[in-house]
Amino acid sequence: MNNGIVRRLKALDGPLWVVTILGSVLLLWEAVVRICEIPAYLLPAPTVVVAEFLSSPGYYLSNGLFTLFTTVAGFVGATVLGVVLAIGIVSSRLLDRVLLTLLSAVHSVPKVALAPLLVIYLGTGIAQKIAIAVAIAVFTIVIDTVVGLRSVDPEVINMARAKQASGAKIMLKIRFPNALPNLFGALKAATSFTLIGAIVGEFVAGQQGLGYIILTAQGAFDTPRAFVAVVMLAMMGTFFFYLLAYAERKIIPWHVSIRTGHRAVG
Repeated sequence: MNNGIVRRLKALDGPLWVVTILGSVLLLWEAVVRICEIPAYLLPAPTVVVAEFLSSPGYYLSNGLFTLFTTVAGFVGATVLGVVLAIGIVSSRLLDRVLLTLLSAVHSVPKVALAPLLVIYLGTGIAQKIAIAVAIAVFTIVIDTVVGLRSVDPEVINMARAKQASGAKIMLKIRFPNALPNLFGALKAATSFTLIGAIVGEFVAGQQGLGYIILTAQGAFDTPRAFVAVVMLAMMGTFFFYLLAYAERKIIPWHVSIRTGHRAVG
């Protein structure tokens, strides 16, 4: 078989599996609802969920974009803050003790408990929702990045210092590339955390977004409307995960998990 065709088939292997699995789940879901005659207020069939979305696509898409923007902003904020804090922790013993202690304390507090306080400090706008998303995701990014930055062979560091390499160069050219696999693992988890944070913020003080739709649908016992929002959230999370997996393959093709193809995720 032509090598070009083989490469295209391998490139489609991941997406085809995703589509096949999701399609099978939807078919099974539809079949179970119809065969068991489950009422829509308990478990709406996929066709009912699609019909509900098509009844007001503009409404769902506008709220979905609001949640999407909040999630992306929270993800970017958590990534930048997490990497900066991780570099500070690795570079300074004082920051190591202070920041890890503070981060552990803040991470131990349920974010649902912090959400009302953030409403007081930041109001009910989008800033409060972004802050919750950052607070939920940043700890994972910091811890995984610190592990990657510190897992460099000491002999490599000593050799770089013997060559008069500065601390900044060692961080940029040795430690940070070594930490990229850990960072990508953390980022994959952070996509879910920031999405959760955005929804928590919309639950607590929201007038729009998919979380707000779920909350109002619950009050009206409108299960199909809630399922539309849930399915949209699942699609967002899946898209972000595989987008990061694609970026990982392109940015660190040298890593053993990418070269061998035996990745646990992505």
